[in-house]
Amino acid sequence: MLNRIKKIDWLMMLILVAFGVISALVVRSATFNDPKFANSDVKTLMFYGVGFVILLLITLFDYRLLLKTWYVWYALGILSLILVFFFGSNRNGAQGWFDLGGGLTFQPAELMKLFLIIAVAAIMGRRQGEPLRFRTDVMAVAAASIVPFALVMIQPDLGNAIIYIFIVLGMLWIGNVRYTYVLIGLASVVAGLVLFVTLFNAFNTEIKEFLSDHNKSHWYQRINTYIHPEQATADERRQSEYAKIAIGSGGLTGDGYMQGESKNRKFIPYTYSDSIFVVIGEEFGFQGSAILLLLYFIFIYRMILIAYQCYDLRGSFVIIGIASMMVFQIFQNIGMMIGIMPITGITLPFISYGGTSLLLNMICIGLVFSIKAHQEKYTMDP
Repeated sequence: MLNRIKKIDWLMMLILVAFGVISALVVRSATFNDPKFANSDVKTLMFYGVGFVILLLITLFDYRLLLKTWYVWYALGILSLILVFFFGSNRNGAQGWFDLGGGLTFQPAELMKLFLIIAVAAIMGRRQGEPLRFRTDVMAVAAASIVPFALVMIQPDLGNAIIYIFIVLGMLWIGNVRYTYVLIGLASVVAGLVLFVTLFNAFNTEIKEFLSDHNKSHWYQRINTYIHPEQATADERRQSEYAKIAIGSGGLTGDGYMQGESKNRKFIPYTYSDSIFVVIGEEFGFQGSAILLLLYFIFIYRMILIAYQCYDLRGSFVIIGIASMMVFQIFQNIGMMIGIMPITGITLPFISYGGTSLLLNMICIGLVFSIKAHQEKYTMDP
């Protein structure tokens, strides 16, 4: 047990502690004048405490047992995504949460990210580094990913559905996939985007009416605001414009802790979760934002180093899947706040308030440490 603990990447652990402090401070600033979210900073620290315990337990656990039984975890994830339609609750227009009581909720789409990573790693690991075959490998990965993607899109949760795509793309990229398959995939994505934009413009009115009739008008507003910002109303542009103004007003050093005017006057919604980067940019300025991005860079870099040192390619695939998930979430969350990405409900990893996403991320890092700790007795099967 001590040998496993010693193999933990302590620089990553130190950064996690820094993330916990930053998250608690920023969540407090975002919620101090809202009684509905009283003590959210304390809850954040409690979630971090539980997360560190879970992280250490998973570090001691042999990750290869998960890979051996990947189909069980994948099936449980799919089952939870189905059950949420019957027993879940609706939040912000998406049927994607289970209410656990006491104000606690669970979002199965978050946990499905990890199950998908494990499934894809196990499927690709069968080739043991040989080039992936299109029918038996690439198509198997595509089939495993399209099911959770479709279920989460139906909720609808566009943010998490997109994350599934980038997880799979990142893992395929290092899975020794042939360049012809990459070119075919890129061409398909570009063609799909062009077709989507063309159809969206051609049937704009019909799409707007259809989504409005099904209580999904916020989807239309977000997509139309991104594709045609000049046509969007003031209300539709409100979050994006105010976010850019708030971040810009922070300047180099920021307005000061808990002094953000846009945040305090509630010009920007969800400053404790999706829009938490606005609080950082407004109150800590470019310097604070740069420090946070530097911490993210070092954190992801250390993960990639661990993946590079793995004897077990499946372990490398798992780590790259986790890194791909986090990189895209960071890019998407910050990108939508500065106007280069469409607005979705994606949180900022380790910083945004939310127990499900934080605990998932801690489980993922525990799995990274488990992979690092169990390389000395590597075999293909546990």
